[in-house]
Amino acid sequence: MPRPRRTLISIEDTPFYHCCSRVVRRAFLCGDDKYTGKNYDHRRGWVETQILKLTEVFAIDVAAYAVMSNHLHIVLHIDVDKVNQWSDRDVVEQWHKCFNGTALTQKFAKGEVIDEHLVAQLKHQIAIYRSRLSDISWFMRCLNEPIARQANLEDNCTGHFWEGRFKSQALLDEAAVLACMAYVELNPIRAKMASTPEQSDFTSLKLRVTAALKGKQPSKLLPFIGNEREHQPKGIAFSLKDYLELVDDTGRVIRDDKRGAISANAEKILSRLNIPTKNWVKIITEFGQLFHGPVGTLQELDSYCEHLGKRRRHFSNSCQYMQVD
Repeated sequence: MPRPRRTLISIEDTPFYHCCSRVVRRAFLCGDDKYTGKNYDHRRGWVETQILKLTEVFAIDVAAYAVMSNHLHIVLHIDVDKVNQWSDRDVVEQWHKCFNGTALTQKFAKGEVIDEHLVAQLKHQIAIYRSRLSDISWFMRCLNEPIARQANLEDNCTGHFWEGRFKSQALLDEAAVLACMAYVELNPIRAKMASTPEQSDFTSLKLRVTAALKGKQPSKLLPFIGNEREHQPKGIAFSLKDYLELVDDTGRVIRDDKRGAISANAEKILSRLNIPTKNWVKIITEFGQLFHGPVGTLQELDSYCEHLGKRRRHFSNSCQYMQVD
């Protein structure tokens, strides 16, 4: 039985979550549909554009994504500090980028004087918007609904386009985050939709590789910040170069038609994560089968379950792959 989303989210334990949405109809989200003979590849561009657009609206960062033929994966980072630092006007302006709001919030956004008896109502509405702008359910709603409407219009039909609920799982530590990111970004290679990471269209990895060739990082993706600890800038605490090398090596290992191995240089990131190479390859190739709930070490899982009031540690067996015996 599906559990309420609030019982799966614990900001106290982690701001990182992996989400997945699948289409409900036989027709593919994109690519070639063997039943109709139509090609829907352009829809992948719709999804990617909407993902990047929402990074400018929500206090939620995108760490990784991959748009596949009939589903999409995305790794999100909830930035509670950012949304709490926004002024009331900032919150309203951000919300109005996606929604019209109310007559009252429209009046406030224009700088007009608010009647004293309406101030409390305005404050309440802004508090609701502030909460939604750091809520992954609202992020996914704003991602999926426009795509569904656009696809239904193109197909001249009505009804559900996506499954009713998207899957989400907590990524409880940096090892879980990097493993999930690599799993997501290597999806096209495992599905034989691409032969190399830089050829994987409609993925965050291609954006990172393209930007890296220019000595930059994509502005709309959560950045890699190296091993910075002193000033704690927001980002992923690993070197982008090390990560790209690890993903490239992993991509070669999991391809049946191209022999490869994890290089010594790439292994240093696995050493820091305390994940043996054989475990890493199994995690990346079988992530979706291994993990159906929160991902992390048993210690992190214990803390997560305690904070959410869970009496049983479901999915604890799969967490053994995230740590050294």
